Amino acid sequence: MNRRELMKLSALGLAAAGHALPLAAAPPGLPVAGREHLSWIDDSETVQLVLVRQPARGAAVLYVHGATFPAPLSAGWRMAGMSWLDQWQAAGLDAWAFDFAGYGDSGRPAAFAQAADSAPPYGRGEAAASQLLTVLQHIRRERPDAPIHVVAHSWGTLPARLAAIARPDLVSRLVLFGPVVQRDGAQAASSTRAPAWTLVTAAQQRPRQRTGMPDDLPTPVDDAELARWCEAYLDSDPTSGARTPRSAKVPGGPGADIDALWAGTSLVDDGRIRQPTLIVRGEWDHVTTDADAARLFAALTGAADRREVKIAGGNHWLHLQPQRCALWAETLSFLREGEAA
Repeated sequence: MNRRELMKLSALGLAAAGHALPLAAAPPGLPVAGREHLSWIDDSETVQLVLVRQPARGAAVLYVHGATFPAPLSAGWRMAGMSWLDQWQAAGLDAWAFDFAGYGDSGRPAAFAQAADSAPPYGRGEAAASQLLTVLQHIRRERPDAPIHVVAHSWGTLPARLAAIARPDLVSRLVLFGPVVQRDGAQAASSTRAPAWTLVTAAQQRPRQRTGMPDDLPTPVDDAELARWCEAYLDSDPTSGARTPRSAKVPGGPGADIDALWAGTSLVDDGRIRQPTLIVRGEWDHVTTDADAARLFAALTGAADRREVKIAGGNHWLHLQPQRCALWAETLSFLREGEAA
């Protein structure tokens, strides 16, 4: 299909966001999420991956998080009483999410106990794709006859694309939300090795609600909402209280991948993706610019279908902003098309 930009303002999306809740307490009528543990073996090290599932009878949908915060802080985060996982489940989709090794409830690798500069950046795209494939194979065992769709955000779109290429039988449809795309090398490659892990504070996360937005517009969510999210973010790392200021320790691999892509290094051959693919982003997304989206759209030459949607009123954190409802609607509509195919 031809590229298109959707500039829409849904009444529901513009409603003021209500009290934000973590994943645990499901809205009335929806089952409480179940948690499962999977072992992922990386060379000689075994790390436990934690999955969350909100079951339904329809197709399975797996959410893949980005570089700095885990699934419960993104697809599992409730605003106005509803999360993205809740919305999928309410629509009859079998909703899944997981945390990569080093994030949230999943296990921490041995490298996290060492100095940051003592090992290569942990959790780069290929290793993350291996974790993702472990999860997809588990879902296939649980749902042998159901389609499995993958919805990935930001850096998470890199392992998602690698997994979709490696095992096209496990991924029916692919949604790339705010994808990180190879650029032309305008950013110089770093001459120093990226660390195994890095620390991220609330003070670093907070401004990202505004990055790329016009200066004369207010922050999309109020300060109390953002403060609740930041507190939960720091709580997602059980070691955060041991540091001043509190900070979450996250793998250094995603940052190394992003630096490499923006320095012009090819990390994935997007022409090998065969699944119908949706590129979706906010109009002020500085991570996925108009040029980035156009480059990725053009590269998806092997996809059975390809779409590009740009949603007004949001940036790279669109899924944590009022216009998340437009994001949800576009994603669900694209996934629903697979049911009629």
